Amino acid sequence: MQAAEVKNLLEEKLPNTQVEVEGEGCNFQLNLISDELAALSPVKRQQQIYAHLNAWIANGSIHAVTMKFFSQADWAARS
Repeated sequence: MQAAEVKNLLEEKLPNTQVEVEGEGCNFQLNLISDELAALSPVKRQQQIYAHLNAWIANGSIHAVTMKFFSQADWAARS
């Protein structure tokens, strides 16, 4: 599994979301930049992401995912 595959899938499925992916193999760290996701509860955020990754998790392509969520303003303030 490549980081670019994860990034492309999530950006396709979640419009208006910027996805930064680190890691390789089956372990990934995701930074998800989206005002829409940032407005959701932590559980709802994770449900949104896992809904798109579950097939890869089930077949073992992805073993571990760490997620951090940012609004556009919070992401810009980090730089």
